[in-house]
Amino acid sequence: MKNLLFENGDKMPTLGLGTWKSKPNEVYKAVLHAIQVGYRHIDCAYVYKNENEIGQAISDAIAKGMVKREDLWITSKLWNDAHLPQDVLPAIQNTLKDLQLDYLDLYLVHWPVALKKGVGLPTDPSDFLTKDQAPLADTWAEMEKLHKKGLTRQIGVSNFNSAKIEALKANASIMPTVNQVEYHPYLPQEKLKEYCDNNGIYITGYGPLGAAYRVADNEVDHPILLENTVLQEIAAKHSATVAQVVLAWAIEKGVSVVPKSVNFKRIEENFAAANLSLDNEAIKIISNLGGPYRYTHGSAWVGEISPYDFSDIWEECL
Repeated sequence: MKNLLFENGDKMPTLGLGTWKSKPNEVYKAVLHAIQVGYRHIDCAYVYKNENEIGQAISDAIAKGMVKREDLWITSKLWNDAHLPQDVLPAIQNTLKDLQLDYLDLYLVHWPVALKKGVGLPTDPSDFLTKDQAPLADTWAEMEKLHKKGLTRQIGVSNFNSAKIEALKANASIMPTVNQVEYHPYLPQEKLKEYCDNNGIYITGYGPLGAAYRVADNEVDHPILLENTVLQEIAAKHSATVAQVVLAWAIEKGVSVVPKSVNFKRIEENFAAANLSLDNEAIKIISNLGGPYRYTHGSAWVGEISPYDFSDIWEECL
């Protein structure tokens, strides 16, 4: 398994298990099985509402001697309703309690969008906090305090474009070390990745397999990545699945990926992608498949009721 190395010596495995939309009573088994298979990177978030089950799985795996805490990489995220300075510390404390951990390996600001306390998804203008009411600089200052307290070894962001990260530089004493964004061959995020590479920021790709369904956006039908015939040909050549090829491509590009699954067979197949090597020709072909197609639209955060727009989150406004 390849790792991404941080300045302090921390190593983040390039392939992890995503847990978004993993249902109750499924995510526990999925995490436990993933650890048995060899996963050491688990991607979580408060808003997924399943960190308590994930925590129990981690605790049980450690108790059974399957893994040591120091061998795991656990990521979680600060939800949008906890951006005000007084809410940041309690948020990570709640996550640590649910995960049954003393510290996280990585804590991310989930979105550059602020909501009032207790709001999950906004339905009214009053659900939002404006950029002036909840400046990202203030939120980030509290993230730095979490790092200094030892509650998280690394701090980063998620769904941030280069402009948002650049704005943090003005007052930051610690720069984000990771930016988690949608990343796959139909959305290779070349401009954003170049910016992150130049600033010592790793990319973690969520949704690395695209979507399992078609997405219609402005009358454009977004295709299913895993049905791409070119990818199918490359997979056949390598005696691999298309999913394995797509994951291996991202890893070869220096990106960590967190595909979500509760299916034991897919969990095992995805993990095997870490051992798949692609030649330069295949990587070049995959990098130029087409698109860009964005499957995570972020439409909940923009529109008539919101003080934010797509330029606040996406590098390319698709």
